[in-house]
Amino acid sequence: MSASRDDDPRIHGIKSKIRVVPNFPKPDIMFQDITTLLLDPEAFKDTIDLFVERYRGKNISVVAGIEARGFIFGPPIALAIGAKFVPLRKPKKLPGDVIREEYVLEYGRDCLEMHLGAVKPGERALVVDDLIATGGTLCAAMNLLERAEAEVVECACVIELPDLKGRERLKGKPLYVLVESH
Repeated sequence: MSASRDDDPRIHGIKSKIRVVPNFPKPDIMFQDITTLLLDPEAFKDTIDLFVERYRGKNISVVAGIEARGFIFGPPIALAIGAKFVPLRKPKKLPGDVIREEYVLEYGRDCLEMHLGAVKPGERALVVDDLIATGGTLCAAMNLLERAEAEVVECACVIELPDLKGRERLKGKPLYVLVESH
């Protein structure tokens, strides 16, 4: 589901604040830069508010944010809905015992880690990131949470690149996005 289809006037403001940087970080990539969104307090607040409005009252106890930009959007959502925030980090960034999930990218392999015991069996989780492209990172995040026996309720991203078909890789799990970029 995409909020942009809901005709909420805040969506246009959010979309207008996302800068597209051609050929970054490599040729033929149209980088979706959310740092310009963060520079506008109203647009940033609207972004958080739209997610909070969707998830308040849904009995979500865990908001899992994917490093790094999921750390920007996840904590304020978690605080507003009364959930804990669980960081899903790149390898060797978390002290102590972790569980890990490796995944394949179009240009290699990567891994996400989560503290062992951060999520309890039966907890209802929301996965947050800034963008979904091919869906590999979101799938790894869902796998990590499901291995900890959490129920992944939905994934939430500010931006979707629908041409890369990442939504199709999510095993039918709902995905909520604010902005689509073609």
